[in-house]
Amino acid sequence: MKTPKHPDGGSVFAPVDHRTAVAAETARFVAVVKDADLATAVPSCPGWTLADLVKHTGSVQRWFSVLLLERIQEPPRKREVDLRLPDQDDGYADWLAESATVAADAFASTDPNLPMWAWGVDQHARFWARRMLFETLLHRADAELALGSRPTIDRLVAVDGIDEFLVNLPFATSFAPKVANLRGPDKTIRFSSTDGDDDWLVRLRSDGFGLKTTHPTADTADATVRGTAADLLLLVYGRLPYTAEVLAHEGDEDLLAHWFANSAF
Repeated sequence: MKTPKHPDGGSVFAPVDHRTAVAAETARFVAVVKDADLATAVPSCPGWTLADLVKHTGSVQRWFSVLLLERIQEPPRKREVDLRLPDQDDGYADWLAESATVAADAFASTDPNLPMWAWGVDQHARFWARRMLFETLLHRADAELALGSRPTIDRLVAVDGIDEFLVNLPFATSFAPKVANLRGPDKTIRFSSTDGDDDWLVRLRSDGFGLKTTHPTADTADATVRGTAADLLLLVYGRLPYTAEVLAHEGDEDLLAHWFANSAF
């Protein structure tokens, strides 16, 4: 699967086969919840239980699959999808596994390089496979956190996920309105991995913000957070605070607090 470059000509995305990874992450998710009490609360998704988490993830997979099969070229006006939800909670794990099969069928019949509408930067079918992967992975992590275990995330996948999040975040205001508050007088935040040389520099401007991808390590930053790629992925998605023991941070505390108060999606 060919990996696209950022619009600014910067580094290519990490070499992850998103379609295959969706199946693998779903299988891991299914294994986590198979024998769990689905009434268990999910602290990282306030107000949700494991049943809500599974239903949401499977529904997203089936919804994105419809978008792929219909080759949408403009924002969809409706979201009616036959979810085929199970009658009982004990059927949700198998239903989630079937959702991944629905997605795999959609991937198999869709060229990833097919031009399509997407809410983010990459206007191709591959956007939806990549987005589906990180919806699935993060909610698998939510399930593990709810059940008291620490999520494990492959480093290359985590790197790709951080990139996917930061590249698309400026376009998320339609469903994450606080993102519009992420602006400032030329302020920068660096996210730096400690288990590789991956580095992301976000620049806040008076008209918004963007990700600088060309040699970001050559630039100084007003604030920096360091950690493994897996922990940085959990950080940007709000599953870890920047003050967590597994992370190190330095620089402008107010800037970091402002970023994390407004970047959730």
